Amino acid sequence: MRAIRALFILFCFLVPSALAQLRLGFYGRSCPRAESIVANVVANRFRRDRSITAAFLRMQFHDCFVRGCDASLLIDPRPGRPSEKSTGPNASVRGYEVIDEAKRQLEAACPRTVSCADIVTLATRDSVALAGGPRFSVPTGRRDGLRSSPNDVNLPGPTIPVGASIQLFAAQGMNVNDMVTLIGGGHSVGVTHCSLFQDRLADPAMDRTLNARLRNTCRAPNDPSVFLDQRTPFIVDNAIYGEIQRQRGILRIDQNLGLDRSTRGIVSSFASSNALFRQRFAQAMVKMGTIRVLTGRSGEIRRNCRVFNNGR
Repeated sequence: MRAIRALFILFCFLVPSALAQLRLGFYGRSCPRAESIVANVVANRFRRDRSITAAFLRMQFHDCFVRGCDASLLIDPRPGRPSEKSTGPNASVRGYEVIDEAKRQLEAACPRTVSCADIVTLATRDSVALAGGPRFSVPTGRRDGLRSSPNDVNLPGPTIPVGASIQLFAAQGMNVNDMVTLIGGGHSVGVTHCSLFQDRLADPAMDRTLNARLRNTCRAPNDPSVFLDQRTPFIVDNAIYGEIQRQRGILRIDQNLGLDRSTRGIVSSFASSNALFRQRFAQAMVKMGTIRVLTGRSGEIRRNCRVFNNGR
């Protein structure tokens, strides 16, 4: 009898936690078209703008690495009440209007059911596949956060040392392999501005031909931008790792991944095998999407991704 009682107490303790976890097909009954609605909105945007993949990868990373994947990044600042959007590192994040459109359609189909945090996760996943990257399933069931403060934002810059980056990722439960996968994969698409890689232009080890071309581009006014991956700038693939091995990494952090002894072996492995990169990238994206998520009755399901439900 004592054992049965102990088992019952343990069951009562564990079940609420288990029921609150993310799972595949979370909206299967409550909103069966949820994932297809998001996929269609993203596909429509991708047909007009292939750079949206880079935008979503940046958005999800910048959201998850602050307070967890809770859509706190999406909250608009208000007079006297700044939000995460107000900070310098988030000034270049874009794609919010695509999330808004997906939310609008989801609210029409299934009011107050699908979280903004899940929309960001699904939109990023779908955009990666559209850009030639791996197709993968993501668990859903996230809820939206109730706080968005610029004081919480502490994101890595393009010159962060590898050791410091490892520590930052470790604080989020991510290992070195995850770090190399997400940084390289995230930079396999998208652009950066000349002001962010002046240190690389001064590096005599950088590929001379690329250096000359970048210097020429950067002579133009208004801080021009260049592709981070000079070979396949709109495809999520392993090409950037090969570029890094040839001293063609544009950002300091990218190039240092190929030089540091704790990461250069991973860079070499990915450069040699796109299949390996695709597998690890999918795994790392799913893992990142589970960072400090709110589930069950925590947080809320926002009606408008830009505003807390209580309007504050």
